[in-house]
Amino acid sequence: MYWTLELASKLEDAPWPATKEELIDFGIRSGAPLEVIENLQELEDEEEVYESIEDIWPDYPSKDDFFFNEDEY
Repeated sequence: MYWTLELASKLEDAPWPATKEELIDFGIRSGAPLEVIENLQELEDEEEVYESIEDIWPDYPSKDDFFFNEDEY
């Protein structure tokens, strides 16, 4: 399983919190790339409820990780 910012961004609008099956269903309905669906299928715990993408990909960068000053724009 591997994640990139592009792949993870496909789950930003997912109905959090969600189970593995709910995320797979969302990915299919939203037209996410096959890699996203495959990554979700590789999650081990069928019954776990994921609160956000950080639960799936702990290294997912937050807004604080970017040096972008939103007040300037």
